[in-house]
Amino acid sequence: MVRIDLRGIAKVKSKGRIYYYAWRGGPRLSGEPGTPEFIASYNQAVEDRRTPDKNRFRFVVADYKGGEYKKLAKSTRDEWGKWLDRIANYFGDLRIVQFDRPEKIRPVIRRWRNQWAETPRTADYGLQVLSRVLAHAVELGKIAGNPCEGIKHLYNNDRSEIIWSDADIEHIKKTCSAEIAGAVDLASHTGLRLGDLVRLSWSHVGDDAIVLTTGKSKHRREAIIPLYGALRDVLARIPKRATTILTSSRRRPWTVDGFGSSFNKAKIDAEMSERDLHFNDLRGTAATKFYIARFSMREIAETLAWEEESVEKIIRRYVGRAAAIKARIKKLEAKE
Repeated sequence: MVRIDLRGIAKVKSKGRIYYYAWRGGPRLSGEPGTPEFIASYNQAVEDRRTPDKNRFRFVVADYKGGEYKKLAKSTRDEWGKWLDRIANYFGDLRIVQFDRPEKIRPVIRRWRNQWAETPRTADYGLQVLSRVLAHAVELGKIAGNPCEGIKHLYNNDRSEIIWSDADIEHIKKTCSAEIAGAVDLASHTGLRLGDLVRLSWSHVGDDAIVLTTGKSKHRREAIIPLYGALRDVLARIPKRATTILTSSRRRPWTVDGFGSSFNKAKIDAEMSERDLHFNDLRGTAATKFYIARFSMREIAETLAWEEESVEKIIRRYVGRAAAIKARIKKLEAKE
């Protein structure tokens, strides 16, 4: 009898019975090992894996691996490859349309993520990779939005020292598009949240200041950002393509999800995906500039549309210790 070596088959014993799977986490095989039925089911499983159903999530993972994934640095590919396999094994057989129902799919995503709950950073890293694959599904037009958006990370850390330095900003701008670079510069000079930046229009720019009601305050408060020299230079570099200041490469206004996906890709291209820097941390960079410029707490509150009674707490959160020390040195030198 000819023995055929079928690689990767997983053998599982449960309740006194033995089951065979095409690979660990793969489909269960029918028939007994060595029989034509068994071999046929194995071959079918391999074929389905090579040419996945375009309506199943496995197709999105395969399409991502065949494109953007190849452009990542080798070290990132090595790490992400393991997670992409886990994602394909867990979610691969689900229909893509199921990811268009956030209230249904988010509990499933959380259950998958919580397998690594004892190591929160690992769990959040897996969620980051899944989010990128889902962003790819959005780009393909398979789903309308990314259901990972809004799922809180398990790992909580004190972000009080986390701001983008000038070196960080210059590093990401070396590889990102002009559109992303413009958004990074505008965020670091205005301190506006992403939701406000994507709707910021040229009509909000006055002779002396940018004046905009903020979404976080449900438009009850205004951010009043003075047009200082560096900010004027940033605005001068951004071409006027639409009523909004920021636009995508297609010359259309950004959505929050659309920009978020493109920004995450820019971080990956700059090999900054493992850096704990969020886009909204650029608010801290702006707050640092205003603090060092010796803005009073009230002036910072009015500039960034923060509540004045909580501005000191927010300053402690966003302004790095080194920057605070520099500001105090400036004050002492001025008195001297």
